[in-house]
Amino acid sequence: MGNEANGGTRDPGSGRVEEWTDTVGGIEIRPIAEDEVEDWDRALVLGFLRPHVESAADYRRQQWEPGRMLAAVAEGRFVATYRSFDVELTVPGGAVVQADAITAVTVSATHRRRGLLSRMMTRDLAAARERGAAVAVLIAAEYNIYGRFGFGPATRGHGWNVDLQRTRGLREGLPTVPGGRVDFLTMDELRKVGAELHDRWRLAQPGALARDELWWKRHTGAVSVPGFDWKEPFAAAHRDAEGNVTGLAVYRVDDTWDGSYPNCTLTVVDFLALDRGTAAELWRFLFSVDWVRKVVIENIGPDDPLPLLLQDPRAATPYVDNADFTWLRVLDVEAAFNARTYGAPGRVVLEVEGNDGHVAGRWAVEVAADGTGRCTRTTDEADLALSESVLGSLYLGGETVPRLAAAGLVTEVRPGAAAAADLLLRTPLSAWTPDNF
Repeated sequence: MGNEANGGTRDPGSGRVEEWTDTVGGIEIRPIAEDEVEDWDRALVLGFLRPHVESAADYRRQQWEPGRMLAAVAEGRFVATYRSFDVELTVPGGAVVQADAITAVTVSATHRRRGLLSRMMTRDLAAARERGAAVAVLIAAEYNIYGRFGFGPATRGHGWNVDLQRTRGLREGLPTVPGGRVDFLTMDELRKVGAELHDRWRLAQPGALARDELWWKRHTGAVSVPGFDWKEPFAAAHRDAEGNVTGLAVYRVDDTWDGSYPNCTLTVVDFLALDRGTAAELWRFLFSVDWVRKVVIENIGPDDPLPLLLQDPRAATPYVDNADFTWLRVLDVEAAFNARTYGAPGRVVLEVEGNDGHVAGRWAVEVAADGTGRCTRTTDEADLALSESVLGSLYLGGETVPRLAAAGLVTEVRPGAAAAADLLLRTPLSAWTPDNF
C-alpha cells in the first residue's frame, strides 16, 4: 500500500480545483473537477446498486464545489465516490454550529477493503477541521461502518401510522389558534413560504439542519433528479389571525378503494409547527381529509406528543422505518460543547478514547446556573470514560449517559458520575431532523 501527496493548483475559473493526490495500492484518490461530474455520478449510482438510473449530472453540477467531491480512480475508472458540504446544525439552546455533512459515499464491489473510504474520510475530516467545522454528520446506510471513524448515532427517525377509524380524531380541549386558517400553497409559494418558516423552526429544534435553495427546488419539482421520482404533493400552510405562517404540512394521498368504499392513505412527508396550537390545527385538518382511512407520518420528533392528542392513543402504531438516523462526529470539542446549553449546573470530566489527537484526552465540562457551559482540556481525574463515537451520541442529547453506561459504552470511573452527567447533558427536546441528505 502506497501513500504519497502531490502539490499544485488548478485555476478556479476553469472549473478545476486545488490539486492533491493520494495513492492507496496504486489507486489514485483526489478531488474531481467540474468536467468529471458525469463520470462521478455514474460511479455513484453503480455504488448504490442502481445501474438503470439515468444520469443526474446536471443536478450534481449544481452541488459541485471545489475540493468537496472526491473519487478513487483505478486505471482511469472511478471506483469510489465521496461528497461533503457545509451546513448549519442547531444544537441544544438554539445556537448553530458549522457541520461537515458527508454523503454520496460509495466503494465499488470490485474495490472494497482497500482503505479507499478511510483515506477519503481522513482527508475530508482534516479539511473540515481546518475550515472551522465543529462537527461532522452523516446518515449511515450500515450501522457497523462509521463507528471506527468516530461517528455515533445522534438522532433518531421516528414516525407513526394512525388508524382514523380507531382514533375518532383529536381529543377535545386541545390548544387552538383563534382566527387562524389553513390554506393550500402552490409549489412556487412553497419554495418561498416553506424556506422562511423552516429557518424560524429549525432554531428551536436541536439536530435540525439548514435547507438550501437547491433543497427546496428539488422538493418542489423545480429541478428533477433521475431515480428519485417526484410527484407534486399537497402543501397546506397554517396562518394566524394576522396572516403570519406558523405551520406547514406537506403530504400525498394514494387513490385506493375497497370496492366502492374509499380506503386511502395520507402520508405526511414534512410537518413544521412553531407552537402547539398550530400543530393541533394542522393535525385536525389532516385527519379530516375526505376518503382517508389511515394517516402515515414518515418522520417526526421522537418525543412529539401526537399519540397523546388522539382520542385513542393506541390507534397510533410505530412506523416501520423507526431507527437511528443522523450520526455525528465531534471535530472540535471546545467549539462544539461551548456552543450548546445544558440542563443543570455542575462539572464532569470526560476521558475520551480514540485515535484523533484533536478529540482524545480529558475534557472538563463546567456548567453555570444559567445553563451555559465551558469545555476545556484538563489533567484532572476522569469521572467517565468513553469513545469518540459515544461522545458524538451524547453531544446533542440524543442518548442518555446511564443507558450507555448500562450497555457498557460508558465507563463510570467515579461512582454516581453517570447520573450526574445525565442531568448536565439533558435537553428538554430530543435531537431530531426531518431531512435526509
